[in-house]
Amino acid sequence: MHQFDFQVDKAFFAHFENSQIADGNFNVKLYFDKRPDMYVMTFSYEGTVQTACDRCLADINLPLKGDNQLMVKFAETPSEEAEIIYVQRGLNELNVAKYVYEFIALAVPILKVYDCENDESPPCNEDMLGYLDKNSSQNQEEDDNSSNPVWDKLKDLDNTN
Repeated sequence: MHQFDFQVDKAFFAHFENSQIADGNFNVKLYFDKRPDMYVMTFSYEGTVQTACDRCLADINLPLKGDNQLMVKFAETPSEEAEIIYVQRGLNELNVAKYVYEFIALAVPILKVYDCENDESPPCNEDMLGYLDKNSSQNQEEDDNSSNPVWDKLKDLDNTN
């Protein structure tokens, strides 16, 4: 068992064309288990990716962490599957940068928010949050006061039984 430590930052993400991640800072540990018939690589990463908050649109450092496993097996022709890479026997080196990028990119959630109230100085845009709260309460009041003729007819049908 071998362990390798990597520091992944903005320069790393810049190497990937059309990257959804422009800036980030991660500590990556690679545990490499060399077996006679295959290699098992376990990637453990923890850090932050810089993105816009989906709640208030402020720039945030979204915390991410995770573990992924990748198996390398030997075959006559190189190929790839979801979690298995097939390489020719005698391969001296394997560039894992692509896999580190994919694991981190897939860890970014669809909704980019986190509990930033516990931060020392929360990055929230309070003006935007106040605007959203004000509009949300106004829309709720409008919904309560308005009636929809289609729904009114459907409600009448339910009351006839």
